[in-house]
Amino acid sequence: MSVIKVLELVGSSPDGFEAAVNQAVQRASETVEDISGIEVINFTADVNNDEVVQYRANIKVAFHVKG
Repeated sequence: MSVIKVLELVGSSPDGFEAAVNQAVQRASETVEDISGIEVINFTADVNNDEVVQYRANIKVAFHVKG
């Protein structure tokens, strides 16, 4: 039997939504082992002078709980 824990995170990047998702996953992997999947909840962005300057991705990261 396995147990999965879920964390909700927000990643950000000036380089696009995919980069924001990857930033969140990479940062989570520094302290969380056995990440098994993610769910993208929402995308948002900051706009300055009619141009997108910062992309954000709200994600849920699922990982196996050991023990």
